[in-house]
Amino acid sequence: MVEEKEKIKKHAQGIRRRVLEHVVRNNGGYLSQACSAAEILSALYVRVMRLGPSQGNLDPPDFSGVPGSGKGERVSGGSYNGPIQPDLDRFFLSPAHYALVLYTALIEFGRMGEQGLDRFNQDGSTVEMIGAEHSPGFELMGGCLAQTLSQAGGIALARKIRGETGRNWVFLSDGEFQEGQTWEAIQTLSHYALDNVGVYVDVNGQQCDGTTRSVMNIEPLASRIEAFGGRAITVDGHDIDALVEAGSAIGQGKPLFVLCYTDPCRGFPLLEKRTPKLHYLRFTSQEEKDEYKSLLIGTEEL
Repeated sequence: MVEEKEKIKKHAQGIRRRVLEHVVRNNGGYLSQACSAAEILSALYVRVMRLGPSQGNLDPPDFSGVPGSGKGERVSGGSYNGPIQPDLDRFFLSPAHYALVLYTALIEFGRMGEQGLDRFNQDGSTVEMIGAEHSPGFELMGGCLAQTLSQAGGIALARKIRGETGRNWVFLSDGEFQEGQTWEAIQTLSHYALDNVGVYVDVNGQQCDGTTRSVMNIEPLASRIEAFGGRAITVDGHDIDALVEAGSAIGQGKPLFVLCYTDPCRGFPLLEKRTPKLHYLRFTSQEEKDEYKSLLIGTEEL
C-alpha cells in the first residue's frame, strides 16, 4: 500500500499541475475543482475502482453528431474507463464542469493522450468544457446539475437484476445536494438496496455564487443521507488512506456515500485571495496571470 499511496499522491500532484498549466495557457479555467478533487480521483482510479484498460482513442475523435438514423456509430466517452463487462466497475462523473479535471486525470493514468487537451472547448471537439456523454471519461450526460445519480441508479439496478458483480461509482459535487432530484435518487437507491453503488462527494464548500453554506446550507449532510436510507462515511478528502479505506465499505446492504471534505485552494494558497468566489478563475490582469504562472515552478511538491 505504501507504493500505491505514493502513486496516488504523485498522480494527484500531476492533476493539479496539468490543470494549472491549462489555466495559465488559456487565461482561465476551473482550477479550484482540481485543488479539491485531485486526491479523490487519483484514489478512485489507482486503487478503489476495478476498471479495464481504456478503449478510447488517445487522440479524442471529433463530435460526429447526435445519434440517429444514418449518423454512424455512437461515440461514448465512457470507453476511456474501459469496456463494459459484468465483472468490471463503471464510473460516472456528475458535475460536468469538472471535465478539465477528469481529462487531466485520464492523461495521468494513460487513458488519454496529452494532445487531447489541444482540442479543449473547440468547435467540433468532444473534449468539451462542460462534459457530455461523448466527452472522454463521461458515460452519461448529466444534463442540468444532479441528474447523473438517478441515471447511475437505474444502471445499477439493471446490473443487480442481471447478477453482475461490477460496482458503480459516482462522483458528485456538494452543490448537487441542493437539488431535489439528488434526494429522490438516494431514496430510490435505498428502496432497492443498491449496495453496488458507491458515491464520492467533493465537499469543498464553494460554488458559483459563493460558499455552499451561504447559498443554501446542506449540513448536516451525513445524517440527512442516512435519514434517506444511505450509508455515509466522512473523510478528509486529501487523506489517501481514508479515501481508499472508505471505498472498501461498499456492498453492505445500502448505497455508500463517502463525504470528502476538501480544500478548494489545496496546493495553491494564492487562490485564497479570491475567496469566496473560487468557482472559475479568470485572470483580471497580466500581473495576476504572472503570479499563477510562477506557481508552475516547483509544483512537483504540491
